Amino acid sequence: MKNYIKLIRPHHYIKNLLVFFPLIFSGRLSEGSLLVKNLLAFAAFCFAASVVYIFNDIKDADADRLNESKKNRPIAGGKISIKSAVILAAVLFAVSVAINFAIPSSLWAWAVFALYYIINAGYSLCGLKHVALLDIALLTAGFFIRVMYGAAVTDITISSWLYLTVIAISFYFSLGKRRNEALTQSPDGARKVLRCYSQGFLDKSMYMCLGLAVVFYSLWCVDPQTVERHCHSGAVWTVPLVLIMAMKYSMDVEGSSDGDPVEIIVHDKALLALGALYAACMYYIVYGF
Repeated sequence: MKNYIKLIRPHHYIKNLLVFFPLIFSGRLSEGSLLVKNLLAFAAFCFAASVVYIFNDIKDADADRLNESKKNRPIAGGKISIKSAVILAAVLFAVSVAINFAIPSSLWAWAVFALYYIINAGYSLCGLKHVALLDIALLTAGFFIRVMYGAAVTDITISSWLYLTVIAISFYFSLGKRRNEALTQSPDGARKVLRCYSQGFLDKSMYMCLGLAVVFYSLWCVDPQTVERHCHSGAVWTVPLVLIMAMKYSMDVEGSSDGDPVEIIVHDKALLALGALYAACMYYIVYGF
């Protein structure tokens, strides 16, 4: 059972919290019907993400065996057979679709949900992960789609500045992941696409995207629509906290981490504390004034 839990990677479900962003930032978190929809959407995306993780591990099993940090994954390490993994993925796929049926949502929500599977099929099964830049764009799309899905199931329109913030910070996360993969993998175990990226290129691109993310977030904070929606301009005072979180994350990326956003966040207590402080401040700003 332990290996099956490891295979579906529940600790990565933290990324699926992005589906709550449209509801939280809209100031409508207290609306029960929307919250139920969002909880179901979160559950559906958790199962969908596990399906993607399983097929990605099946596809990469041979390469993972050559990688020091990935060779003990359940499939690569021979602890779970490919047949068992496929059966589990099929069950999880059925559950994710069933949950999505239970959400009274639009065709647009279904299209976004399907797009997540399509993009990841192209990434893992069709070899798009081996195309330079496209691999980073598809990793980024996975984050952005979660936000789009949350907006679609709740029928909430969110600011274009927030969408741009999510896109820019997602590129930053994806570039950081590629940066550390390129630095830590041995020449024999590294994927060919990693050889297309120099550390200088990845560093410059990372911090360009981080800078844009902070600018976009700041513009959202001072946007007249944001001020009008929340009846005050308090959000602007969270910008310094966002800068500190960005710097702390950057320190981790340039340290000894493997660059995976989830691994960095869950293993850095200071970053978790900063995130909790930001969440508390934003909750007060959106709902407490």
